[in-house]
Amino acid sequence: MNPLLILLGIGLIFQTLGSLALHRFPDVYTRLHGATKCSTFGSIFIYLGVVAYATTLSTPGLILGAHTLLVMLLILLTNSTGSHAIARSAYRAGIMPKQAVVDKLAEEKK
Repeated sequence: MNPLLILLGIGLIFQTLGSLALHRFPDVYTRLHGATKCSTFGSIFIYLGVVAYATTLSTPGLILGAHTLLVMLLILLTNSTGSHAIARSAYRAGIMPKQAVVDKLAEEKK
């Protein structure tokens, strides 16, 4: 089987799982966790599929592959930073997790 199709298929599966996480999980923190992890892995596999396709091309393929690797690095940095900012703002807004066990941040404020 073609490695390009395998990578794209894995990426699409992760993207689908991330969209299901947005609908099924109970609170903002678990939704954010599921969507961020799945969309990050989904994007990585889709970009790796693009890089695998770019290796079959000549010089424009090398440029496409280099740009895709750069975008993949930027997605890895911005996705985690953005999800941290969203979770922090939700916590500061007073949105509590559905089933919080221990809140060490609230204990430190006292």
